[in-house]
Amino acid sequence: MKQPLVLLADDDVLLHRVLAFKAAQQNWRMMSAYDGNECLRLALTERPSLIILDGMMPVLDGFATLRELRRLPETASIPVLMLSARNRETDVVGALDEGANDYLTKPFSPAELLARVSRILAGGVAA
Repeated sequence: MKQPLVLLADDDVLLHRVLAFKAAQQNWRMMSAYDGNECLRLALTERPSLIILDGMMPVLDGFATLRELRRLPETASIPVLMLSARNRETDVVGALDEGANDYLTKPFSPAELLARVSRILAGGVAA
């Protein structure tokens, strides 16, 4: 079975380190993007199995990135888990309405994040 490729788009360097460690334990491959434009470029060229997308990043924020991912035919079906400190109901519902497969607010439990990623990778959340 091919290892899932997870793209983390977040400007928090520590989060990238922690998730890379956890991903290795789960037998997932990881890619990192630190802004929305980099995320879009990697999504188009690498076609990850899942994108974990921070809501607030420099250059292009996660919400605008999500809209662009869903607009492009090449990336429209890639599952997206939004991970954001924006926790208002309008933020969560708005992201889900825009096509996010799941939404987790910061701060978060690493175990919960892994469970949600595992569920999406197993096909438990439709794109």
